Amino acid sequence: MNIDELGIASLTRFIASPNCDFRAQTADIRLIVIHNISLPPSQFGGMGIIELFTNQLHPEQHLYYADIAHLRVSSHFLIRRDGELIQFVPCSKRAWHAGLSNWQGWDRCNDFSVGIELEGDDYSAFTDAQYQQLNALIIALQSRYPNTALTGHSDIAPGRKTDPGPYFDWSRLKI
Repeated sequence: MNIDELGIASLTRFIASPNCDFRAQTADIRLIVIHNISLPPSQFGGMGIIELFTNQLHPEQHLYYADIAHLRVSSHFLIRRDGELIQFVPCSKRAWHAGLSNWQGWDRCNDFSVGIELEGDDYSAFTDAQYQQLNALIIALQSRYPNTALTGHSDIAPGRKTDPGPYFDWSRLKI
């Protein structure tokens, strides 16, 4: 896998999200943020995540959706349980994934980070296929954007976020 000059990964399915804007500079990328997401909560394999990131989530489809359908959020990447990699936003653009956040004294982590969502939750182990794909993606990102650090959403938004969660095994990353 590689990341081209626009920040598009090879070997991915690209589904454009409108929930992004322009970065000041691509050279600002210095952080990879790992998240988890499942929609509906703790249910895997549906279209909810894609619908949320493309502003097509229907509030009447699930009780939980009524509270989140208005959100305008996205991530650069999603890794499904089977290892499928979907890209929503080119890395050259700012995806709206981190929200109110701070890393090493720097506020607004969306400005300088790439967001990777793992289909999962705080109550389930992630799959071997997800770790394999995550490792390949991190290697490609760090090749394109050298000296890029890695953190969890909970580390940049403590008290507000818990992901990637207690079942994420940091020791499985090959970095």
